[in-house]
Amino acid sequence: MEPKEIAKGIYVVGGPEISHPADCCVYLVDAHSEQVLIDAGAGPGAGPILRNVHALGFDPADIRHLVATHGHIDHVGGISKIKEITGCRVIGHQADRDAIELGDRRLTAADLYGIEYWPVKIDLILEGDGEDHRLGDLDFHFVAVPGHTPGSIAVCLDLEEGRVLFGQDVHGPFSDGWGSDIDEWRRSMEKLLDLEADLLCEGHAGVFRGGDVRDYIESQLRRYRQI
Repeated sequence: MEPKEIAKGIYVVGGPEISHPADCCVYLVDAHSEQVLIDAGAGPGAGPILRNVHALGFDPADIRHLVATHGHIDHVGGISKIKEITGCRVIGHQADRDAIELGDRRLTAADLYGIEYWPVKIDLILEGDGEDHRLGDLDFHFVAVPGHTPGSIAVCLDLEEGRVLFGQDVHGPFSDGWGSDIDEWRRSMEKLLDLEADLLCEGHAGVFRGGDVRDYIESQLRRYRQI
């Protein structure tokens, strides 16, 4: 599998088959004057992720922003190296700050992966239920979706092709060890359904389009109905 464009200006540049087996799906948004990376993988795949960005015709030095959708190592482990190389600004939520900035192995779930995590500072700290920020030439809507972790966030973009939603780890899982709350997660999933996205870029399950977006989120709600 190779890095590829999945919608105009939206690319998959990381994941188990294209960067490292421990990586989540990592997405690149071409915001025209700047590039935005959604998550960074577990760490060992950081170099391949940047090489994939280059292979698609982009200069990794133009990655000016990196969104940490939550504090688990398979999503944030690569931030330290990528930030060192690109100088990008890290965006994350206050409620996952201890995981990302302090590197608690329980909160980052690093012990599950056997990978060392290098803590990083969040440059733009999101608070509350939602914020809008203009990155490059695009307006990014950040939505708090607690449940999987306390500080999980989704990212929404309205583009010519429709509404794109980066909803990492819609599928869970859940653990008291990293602060999961299944009832909050259910409310968060309803919030994502209300966005009526045309394209869902999920953190492990891949890409869903059209009616499959709603079907996938609702299937996860049914899956955890009895918990």
